[in-house]
Amino acid sequence: MAKNRSHSSDGPSQRQLRVGELIRRTLADVLARGDIHDPDLNRYSITVGEVRTSPDLKVATAFVVPLMGDGQDELLGLLNRNRNELRRIVAKNLTLKFSPELRFRLDDTFDRMDDTRRIFEKDDVRRDVEN
Repeated sequence: MAKNRSHSSDGPSQRQLRVGELIRRTLADVLARGDIHDPDLNRYSITVGEVRTSPDLKVATAFVVPLMGDGQDELLGLLNRNRNELRRIVAKNLTLKFSPELRFRLDDTFDRMDDTRRIFEKDDVRRDVEN
């Protein structure tokens, strides 16, 4: 009897996590070194916070944020404009059957952390947490 391998509610597999981290490191290195032939993109300092891959590893979504948060919309446009070159570079560094399609999204993790910090600084919340 074949096992049902549909674990969508279990979260990402170890392979998805490993591939996502390899793609994240590759993108971060490439963008930090300015290896892309686009001077507009190379003037940005970009943090690649996380890369999530689809279960079949054919789509990788990179969560990025520019240093100091300036020019987020322009940054997404530049990354999308250079998506094919970035995909080729990522493919050279990975040993996958298929090179994943790259998608870029703004990483709002830092904003959410700031919001959480502000909530915990409120007097009534602090009082409830301390009790």
